[in-house]
Amino acid sequence: MHRFTKIVVTLGPASSDPAVLARLVAAGIDVVRINFSHGTADEHRARIADLRHAAQMGGRTVGVMADLQGPKIRVGKFAGNKVQLAAHQAFVLDAECQLGDEHHVGLDYPELVDDVAAGDVLLFNDGRIVMDIERIEERRIYCRVRHGGELSNNKGINKQGGGLTAPALTTKDMEDIKTAAELDVDFVAVSFPKSGSDMHLARDLLHAAGSSALLIAKIERVEAIVNLEDILRASDGAMVARGDLAVEVGDAAVPALQKRIIRTSREMNKFVITATQMMESMISSPVPTRAEVSDVANAVLDGTDAVMTSAETAAGQYPVETVEAMARVCVEAEKSSEVSLERHFLDRVFTRIDQSIAMAALFAAYHLKVKAIAALTESGSTALWMSRLNCDVPIYALTPSIRTRDKVSVFKGVTPLLIRYSGHDRDELLFEAEEELIRAGAVAMGDLIVLTIGEPIGTPGGTNTLKIVRVGEHRTAN
Repeated sequence: MHRFTKIVVTLGPASSDPAVLARLVAAGIDVVRINFSHGTADEHRARIADLRHAAQMGGRTVGVMADLQGPKIRVGKFAGNKVQLAAHQAFVLDAECQLGDEHHVGLDYPELVDDVAAGDVLLFNDGRIVMDIERIEERRIYCRVRHGGELSNNKGINKQGGGLTAPALTTKDMEDIKTAAELDVDFVAVSFPKSGSDMHLARDLLHAAGSSALLIAKIERVEAIVNLEDILRASDGAMVARGDLAVEVGDAAVPALQKRIIRTSREMNKFVITATQMMESMISSPVPTRAEVSDVANAVLDGTDAVMTSAETAAGQYPVETVEAMARVCVEAEKSSEVSLERHFLDRVFTRIDQSIAMAALFAAYHLKVKAIAALTESGSTALWMSRLNCDVPIYALTPSIRTRDKVSVFKGVTPLLIRYSGHDRDELLFEAEEELIRAGAVAMGDLIVLTIGEPIGTPGGTNTLKIVRVGEHRTAN
């Protein structure tokens, strides 16, 4: 059965073997995430090469995302690699400390002392350990442990409520953007942006490196929620990064924020990915929990373009089974997705011809119950606009551009197809489009389809024509 929601998988040691990659492609992955927090440029290059080979052999399009590390604020190292902290004990964060113990530890971000004050709450290791700041003296932060536990080397620090001033793009990130451009990735995800200016800077650096990859803003700071529209305007897509976001805003606030981020992204014609712990138990279990099934299904019902795995496929024991389970849940949830085009059309104003054509195609496809919508597109914009509303008809983005084919891989309900025709005759192009749809098994002779195309042919952003045709009809006429 056709699946509309896309699946993004994180590659790692558990999923880098060529045989596993081939199985993941067969299981239906749409985009892979390369986590730049780990590994070298050569390791990333090898994984991407193996992935692209597996996708080619499997006859599928799989996009590639580079996920930048961002300003991870961490504790330093301990003499014994880890310590056990008890509730109510005193603990000091001291940037001058070289090796910590159960009384104090160093910081890899000395500026933390300027971002906090007495009464603030710090959270360590994704919120598992909580400390209250009692005072700051001589560039040291004196804390009292509220919730204890094991704290090990280089664990992350968050400030409850946000407010840390670390820039979104570190020196490492700027170098990694050049690497991502060299590796010809399709998407670059920016960690911890606080405003649209962070995304503008990333885009400038990306363009300077010769890349036109789509930019994804990872929404994981309190400031990002406050400036959500500003960040989205400067981005191509968003990621609901629920891990760090939950630590900053509190876990109970995340479900409502997830719905808001997805809704706002779609309203602003941006794609959106829902991430973090979606199938966490499958790191060590061949089946998901019922709660995880509900979590993935609710993200689908919220309208997310894609759901994403992290450690489940990067380091887990069952990477392929995770993708297969996620795909099953997506298909079942989509059966209950609401289709209400009329309501959405009433709230929209169209100022561009190509966007108006895209919306008209959706309306016609829904009411005529056609087999497929075929968007012949140079840039992918028409397919993106169509995918913002659910008309329950598969959308096929037919393009001569490999770059565009790979970029639309994350859009909900859009299947990318590469067409070989490069001339300027409309009828020949439409014939090639029908042939490709038939080859892909999307349609059969006699099926009704909606086609959108731009004339003159080959002009990006020039979609200005809508045709409703029956596959093969013109052949019998001739």
